[in-house]
Amino acid sequence: MALYCPFVERNQQRFVSSTRDKRKQDPVQQDQRRISKAQLRQELESATRQFLHAGGKVTEVPSGTSAWEPGTAPPPTLTLFSQPRQPRTPLSDVIAALDERRAARRTRSQVRRTRKPRPRRQVIYDDFGEPLRRVWRED
Repeated sequence: MALYCPFVERNQQRFVSSTRDKRKQDPVQQDQRRISKAQLRQELESATRQFLHAGGKVTEVPSGTSAWEPGTAPPPTLTLFSQPRQPRTPLSDVIAALDERRAARRTRSQVRRTRKPRPRRQVIYDDFGEPLRRVWRED
């Protein structure tokens, strides 16, 4: 016996309508599609009440219960390492060649740029430690 659930039907309609091109929809249809969380919660509660009123039962499943019945075949497992171990290819000579290229690149790129001396402002003080004037010096 299949029960009608408006909540599920509305979600299916929303999914289908959300996958369509939104530029073709007019703004009135977009506003009708928007439903708040409170409205969704209310619809779910009413659908649950209708289900229970129609004679449906809610069964509680204890924690840790498996979907596999005892005495049947165990669930299929994914074997990650089903093939025998293969010998590894030594790459020490390739790594050494890469390191040599990297070292050669580092020595070439170490070009020091000399800065031009920038003028600095220096304060000239008198014998009592009071500033007399400021001068610009190039060092």
